[in-house]
Amino acid sequence: MPNLTPTDAVAAARNPLAFVAARWTPQPRTIRRAALAALVMSVVIVVTGGAVRLTGSGLGCPTWPKCTADSLTATSAMGFHGAIEFGNRMLTYVLCAAVGWAIVAARSEKPYRRSLTRLGWAQFWVVMGNAVLGGVVVLVGLNPYTVAAHFLLSSALITVATVMWQRTREGDAAPKPLVGKSVQQLVWFLVAASVLLIAVGTVVTGSGPHAGDSSKVERMPLDWETVSKLHAVLAWIVVTLTFALWFVLKAVDAPKGPLDRTRDLFLVLLAQGVIGYVQYFTNLPEALVALHMLGSGLVWIAVLRVLLSLRERPGTPEAGLPGPTAEATVATAA
Repeated sequence: MPNLTPTDAVAAARNPLAFVAARWTPQPRTIRRAALAALVMSVVIVVTGGAVRLTGSGLGCPTWPKCTADSLTATSAMGFHGAIEFGNRMLTYVLCAAVGWAIVAARSEKPYRRSLTRLGWAQFWVVMGNAVLGGVVVLVGLNPYTVAAHFLLSSALITVATVMWQRTREGDAAPKPLVGKSVQQLVWFLVAASVLLIAVGTVVTGSGPHAGDSSKVERMPLDWETVSKLHAVLAWIVVTLTFALWFVLKAVDAPKGPLDRTRDLFLVLLAQGVIGYVQYFTNLPEALVALHMLGSGLVWIAVLRVLLSLRERPGTPEAGLPGPTAEATVATAA
């Protein structure tokens, strides 16, 4: 920074976030974009991680944290698989940069919102934990249980990133419900079913043919087709609950926000279901499996948005620009 005094330099070294926050006030739109960037990267890292597995590059870098015992990076002798695996590792730094931007933007907002900053830091620690777990996955030779845990922790990252993105569009007042308790309970059933759907999806992956490496990799000792059918049943349960929720919301004359989010979820589920059935009956082509992994992240985000749409927090950060909660209030008044 220009005109940086020795005192400023010491302050920046002691607490760089506070130093930046004292000299920068981001626009609400900037904070929202920073949170959205972190969310987008949390989905991208899941899809690229899937690409590593689907191309058989899971052990392209056979050790961790180095790529080989003698090299931090992939070498030309490691070929395509080494480049894919090392490239995915490098994307972790892009994810860290996106999360870091979200933390700095949240910390610099005026007035200071501790809850928003904590959500940013929560993402950072989940990323660090998943990076270590990713190393464990490599060191244990792509054990399917560790691979499943790696994916579930990525879903936890998506959860925190989605909540932060939503919170950037709200105020800090106590949440006020927009629907009755029975509707809230139905949505929690939907959330629970979705969690179970994602968890069983990791078992489908762990018992299926895409082991993640060209060599013989241990699989979960379960019949893949049976687990896939269970996964499909759970998917239909989630779809049915979503369909029922939309009719219930219409019946109780719910605000526009929950209705719109439920409609969005139904459309995402429909697309994900089509992809799932096509990949099942076409012997799991890699491109469709990758698309299904992307869909898994989008489904979970859509479920969370339904849950978060059931309440409002007055005091939208950006005066004059009504956020989704304000829109819901206007719809209710109308």
